[in-house]
Amino acid sequence: MLPPTPSPRSPMLKLGNLTIDTPVVLAPMAGITNAAYRRLCAEQGAGLYVCEMITSRGIVEGDQKSLDMLTFDERETVRSVQLYGVDPVYVGRAVELLCAEYGVAHVDLNFGCPVPKVTRKGGGAALPWKRNLLGAILHSAVKAATPYGIPVTMKTRIGIDSAHQTYLDAGKIAEESGAAAIGLHGRTAAQAYSGQADWTKIAELVEHVSIPVLGNGDIWEASDALRMVSETGCAGVIVGRGCLGRPWLFRDLAVAFAGGEALNLPTLGEVATVMRRHGELLADLMGEQRGLRDFRKHVPWYLKGFPAGGELRAALGMVDSLAQLDELLAQLDPSAPFPIHELGSPRGRQGSPRDHVVLPHGWLDDTDGLTEDMAAAEIGVSGG
Repeated sequence: MLPPTPSPRSPMLKLGNLTIDTPVVLAPMAGITNAAYRRLCAEQGAGLYVCEMITSRGIVEGDQKSLDMLTFDERETVRSVQLYGVDPVYVGRAVELLCAEYGVAHVDLNFGCPVPKVTRKGGGAALPWKRNLLGAILHSAVKAATPYGIPVTMKTRIGIDSAHQTYLDAGKIAEESGAAAIGLHGRTAAQAYSGQADWTKIAELVEHVSIPVLGNGDIWEASDALRMVSETGCAGVIVGRGCLGRPWLFRDLAVAFAGGEALNLPTLGEVATVMRRHGELLADLMGEQRGLRDFRKHVPWYLKGFPAGGELRAALGMVDSLAQLDELLAQLDPSAPFPIHELGSPRGRQGSPRDHVVLPHGWLDDTDGLTEDMAAAEIGVSGG
């Protein structure tokens, strides 16, 4: 690999009073970005590490599942939470609780989730179509966070589909509401995670607003992040699926944004060491048996492209103790080189574009939203 070109921009990201040494944000991913995974990534390099998405209603009403997700590692000095909410009052109260009782240093609002169970209720990527409702939610969140000096950001998509784009209006509404930044995933809700992200829309949003724009979509290598910043002028990047089974990507990103040269790719033995650390952190967080069960889903991502027999992969996919994990990892060939052909290739879910996005009846008839009954849209979506 050629060394990445030094970034033409400052390596630091400013979100209100919060300064992030490397302009990289870990995207919230359901079932992935718990405290163990965030610590694992943070041990590799600097950045802002956001927990799984939590519903504002769950926090306000004291739902145990939601509150359990507000678990932070003891070394997690910058606590970042992504909130899902559709009601300005609930969102404001949730932000107040996060700031006052949980020591949160950053709140991100999710207006980008494309999952049908969310959009059919008017949440996630569907909500920015209702411009007035979006503004009311953002104003409520910023008002609640301001006394604590906590920055509020939002994440969204290009729009519902190519015919119903919302990102430019959403950017202006975020700016006018006092949001510290806006993150844009360069896909519509209809695209979900399929196809290629459109970075030109990120560049257009950068020109359209004065607040920082964070670019998201198709960052598989550190060189992709540098290219996105160079091509779009965005202030930083949001990394999601690219780090699945590759938490060392944050090490590479920190080096790249500091203008350093590309690091050596890890051997299978080095990957096994990271896998063991991940299992250990999950065991500490959840207890050994439950933690190792949670670890199983990460195995295919870690071993993607490496030589490892089917029986060994299957056994690792059923691991339930650290002792068994040690025994199985010892059977991997530690000298096996990183599979070069996997560089730059998509990871995680991709799927196919949807013919249409499921929305509430009459959702596209107007752009107000303040008269909508959104109670059902708050239920059952913690964690995405």
